[in-house]
Formats: sequence, structure tokens, C-alpha cells
Amino acid sequence: MKIPKRIQPLIDDGIIDAVISRLMSGKEADVFVVRCGSEIRCAKVYKEAMKRSFKQAVTYQEGRKVRNSRRNRAMDKGSKYGRKQTEEIWQNAEVDALYKLAGAGVRVPTPYGCIDGVLLMELICDADGDVAPRLGDVTMSPEQALEDHSLVMLYVVRMLCVGVVHGDLSEFNVLLDEQGPVIIDLPQAVNAAANNQAESMLSRDVNNMTNYYGQFAPELLDTRYAKEIWELYEAGELHPDIELTGEFHEDEQSADVDAVLTEISAAIEEEEARLERMKPDEL
Repeated sequence: MKIPKRIQPLIDDGIIDAVISRLMSGKEADVFVVRCGSEIRCAKVYKEAMKRSFKQAVTYQEGRKVRNSRRNRAMDKGSKYGRKQTEEIWQNAEVDALYKLAGAGVRVPTPYGCIDGVLLMELICDADGDVAPRLGDVTMSPEQALEDHSLVMLYVVRMLCVGVVHGDLSEFNVLLDEQGPVIIDLPQAVNAAANNQAESMLSRDVNNMTNYYGQFAPELLDTRYAKEIWELYEAGELHPDIELTGEFHEDEQSADVDAVLTEISAAIEEEEARLERMKPDEL
């Protein structure tokens, strides 16, 4: 097959020996099966920003900063240099997340580095050595759905424990090999503490997975894992091996509006009295 333009330099440098096939074409990248020496790996070729169709990319980039103030100013202004830096951060975000999550006990493809917009990583295969299917392409028993859903919730928890929210998790971003689910596609992963949309993204991730597995195990549709996980996270009680219940009880105690208004009025009166005391004495 024709060698993609962005992979050619890696072939010239001997990093990749051959391109075997195109694996998939996505909204932010094209993925190819490649041979590196005796290893078969995959090469994720990121599309240029103008060619990506990933919606609301700015939302995902919130909280992504670099230490160099000049680079930050350029990124904020959107200059040519700044756009280049933003693009590098977008591409490096995935390889950084892969290393971090692997260290946290989350099953993700092993990364081998990101070079000029090409991410080399492990090719996930099934028991027969073929490319592992996406979760959305398989069916399963209720028992298997419950087991795999529990494992994915554990991965979501472990991601959050190291400050990461996937941000685009669904049955299309999970592969299934003989050992179970493998989380993929992380360029949009966000910093949970630095992104104002982190809670809503985590909720969407969890609900996407619950709704999918709920097709096979309907009892999952009555669970509230997203609320439970985020409450534990905010309370500082979330840890990597926590046992979730899927239950969450809303605080039904209504706010005492009159008491709040009384406190506000008292604070205003106190401030007015303070300002009055600060006035110079009239002659």
C-alpha cells in the first residue's frame, strides 16, 4: 500500500520497516498496522488541526498548560508558533496519558513514543492473533457484561485517582482481547482538577459504558456510578481499589432560603456600619 506521508520519515530513519495495512480512519487520526523489526505494532497518525473533526476541542484543552510563559502567551494568541505548540501538546497528551494510566493499573496499549505526529504503540490482538474487536462489535452474556462493566468502572476510578478523565469513553474506544477490556483513544483526556467540565465528562463516560453494558445486563441501567464516583473524588475518599456500590442518594434536605437571606442582610448591615465608623468626624 502507499506509505502515508507522515510515516515516511520514520521509515527513512529505520524506526518503522513496513506499513502492512490501514486499521482505521477516525475523527482525529488514521491508524495503520506496521512492522518494526520483528514486532507488529500500530502507528496512529494524527490529523492536522484543520482536518480534525473532533468537536469542542477547546473544551478538552482547558487546563493544558506548559511551564514556558512565552509558549503559553503564543498559544493564547493563536499565532503560528502558538498553534504549533498547541498541536504538540494535543499529540503528546495521549502518550503521556498512556504512560500514566499504565502505571496506575489501567489496561491501555503500551506506547513506544510519539514522533512528529505519529504515535507508535502496541497492537491489541485477540486470542487468535487477529486485531482485537471494538467493544461495540461484540455481544456477551449478562454475567460477562456485569463482570466487564465492573472492570471498566475500576479503570475509570483508577484514571480519576491519577487526575485523568478520558473524556470520550464509549464502546467505540474500548477494545476486547482475551483478558478483557482495553481503553484506547486518549488525546482528549483532561486534567480532572484543572478542567471545569471534568465532572460532566466523567458522567458521560460512565453513563456511555453503563448504557452499553446495560443492553446485556439491564439491572445496570438503574445504577448511579457516575454520581457515586465523583462524590467520593470530591470528598477525597476515592482510592484505586475502592468497592463501588452503584448507589447514590441525593441530598433531599431543602435549602433554608430565609436563613441565607438573613445572613446576607446581616453581613451588609455590618459592612455599612464599618464604613460609617471609618468616615472622618464632622467638624
